[in-house]
Order: sequence, then C-alpha cells, then structure tokens
Amino acid sequence: MTDYLVGYRCIRDPPWGESGVDGDRPMGPAPEAHPMADPDCVLVPTLGRPREDEALPYALETFPDAEITLLAVVTPLDAPLSEGGVLERDEQRMAQTRASAEELLASIADPDARDRVRIELGEGRPGTVVPRYASEAGIDHVVMAGDRTRSNGFIRRFLGRDIATTVVERTTQPVTVLE
Repeated sequence: MTDYLVGYRCIRDPPWGESGVDGDRPMGPAPEAHPMADPDCVLVPTLGRPREDEALPYALETFPDAEITLLAVVTPLDAPLSEGGVLERDEQRMAQTRASAEELLASIADPDARDRVRIELGEGRPGTVVPRYASEAGIDHVVMAGDRTRSNGFIRRFLGRDIATTVVERTTQPVTVLE
C-alpha cells in the first residue's frame, strides 16, 4: 500500500493509481513548474466555516516574504451549502463575508504581518472560484483549511466531496491543506 501526501492529507490507494495521471505525478504540473520555496503570492481562501482561522497565521508564518491574499468566498444561494448555513440577501451576505475576513485579519497580532495581507471577495462555488482566482491573479501557492471529518463512502457520496479536495484537483498551483 502506497501513501500519497496531498497538502497535509495522507491518502491510501488513491483513485489515480500508482503511476499518477498519464504517468506523471498524481495532480498538477511537475514540481519544477511551481516551486514551493519562497512563493511571492499566496492565496488563503475563507469560506466562513469553522477552523479556517488556522490557515492565515500558517501562511504568514510559513511564507514570511510573500504577499497574502485572503479570498473571502460567498457561496451562491442556489448552492447546496452556503457559508455557515446562512441564507440572507446578497448585499448582506457580501458585507458579512467582508466583515468576517476583516475580523480574521484583525486577529493577527503582528501589524507588519497584517500589512502583507489584502482582502478580496469572490462569489460562486468555492471549488470553482478558488482555482480560477489562483490562476488569474498569478498566485504561487494556496493554503486552506480542510475537513477533519472522516465519513464513510455513503455519507461522502450523499454530501459530495469536501471543498479542499476539489480545490487540490482543480488548481495547478501547490495547495497546502491544513487538517
């Protein structure tokens, strides 16, 4: 049995097989295409879910010279799950999302570290918005919180995949998933 490290998630017997996709590594381009050392721009998506407050301090500490973009994503009302299960009008949801991101940024004690972070808002399904933003904005690395729950196959099929897995599969940049 082979272990594969995807972000911080260890996967046993992955669906792509031993040789990866088309004989390459399991996902994304070769490591040389996106070096992990010293990225200039790091994306930290926040979706309004519990335990996401760990990703921003991790990115600031791990990449001390990088500019950090805190991407606050507002899930559309027609999506199966919106942030925090709250379904208000769009303007209220956008304002609440920005306020939550600003609160997360304010929780960082070091003012110099806070100066390296800018807040952006995105609207749409996170599995689509995050990879698109990372590609279009010239992001070098993505850091995000993952889902610590270990559900069986039935529950996973019923609820769908977690967002971190979708982002890892759709993003060509390196992704660190904190669990």
